[in-house]
Amino acid sequence: MRTAADPDDPADVLTLDERRLASLEEVFWDMNAIDFEVQERRVEEIVEVEREDGTVAEGTETVTRRVLVVTLSARSPDEAAASYGFTAEQADMLAQLLDERYAAMWQSVLYGVTGGSGDIVEVAASQIGNVGGQPYWSWYGFSGRVEWCACFVSWCANECGYIEAGAVPKFAACSAGVQWFKSAGLWHDRGYEPRPGDIVFFDWGGDDGADHVGIVESCDGSTVHTIEGNTSDSCARRSYGIGSASILGYGTPLY
Repeated sequence: MRTAADPDDPADVLTLDERRLASLEEVFWDMNAIDFEVQERRVEEIVEVEREDGTVAEGTETVTRRVLVVTLSARSPDEAAASYGFTAEQADMLAQLLDERYAAMWQSVLYGVTGGSGDIVEVAASQIGNVGGQPYWSWYGFSGRVEWCACFVSWCANECGYIEAGAVPKFAACSAGVQWFKSAGLWHDRGYEPRPGDIVFFDWGGDDGADHVGIVESCDGSTVHTIEGNTSDSCARRSYGIGSASILGYGTPLY
């Protein structure tokens, strides 16, 4: 609608010139916003401590780190349609394009991701038994141990090429992962029957905050089976009732 020069010629949108590219850029920034702030956080890091006898041991040290927090927000497809005054026919075509049946096709066209969600499950399953999470939090860039459940999910997604493709975010804070999926319109609250490869977020305190994250391995309609990092400081399988109050919701990547 915004890029067509001839509204009576559907094929006109296939032509990209400088005017159309500028229009697409304008639409993108009209529909998306990026905010950021720098926060100071106290974290524990593993350090080497020299004993009196000259030997070296591992210890912990609490330090203050400056963290860049980036917030992404986006209008929903319905908000976009209302903003640009879509006709009933255009709104119907938009709804058809967004049908879940075509999700895999769009992921392939837009991001080049052609695998299935089973890929990330297979990668996660191969890590079961790891204790301490060092491969995941060090890959993320931390110099010492942190709460590493989100680092584990991000590492698994990266192994599949999903972070580079834009299908899954790279995140170390569960709240950032929730925000990304909600902003992308790829979120379902608890009670949804998840698919293998969906990203499950947990709320241990009942305050609607994300405290933990894992990967859905399977769901039989009543029980959600997961693979999680940093569960008792290890990678392991867990199971929950589909209506469990501990489940905050799910990020549903377009694999």
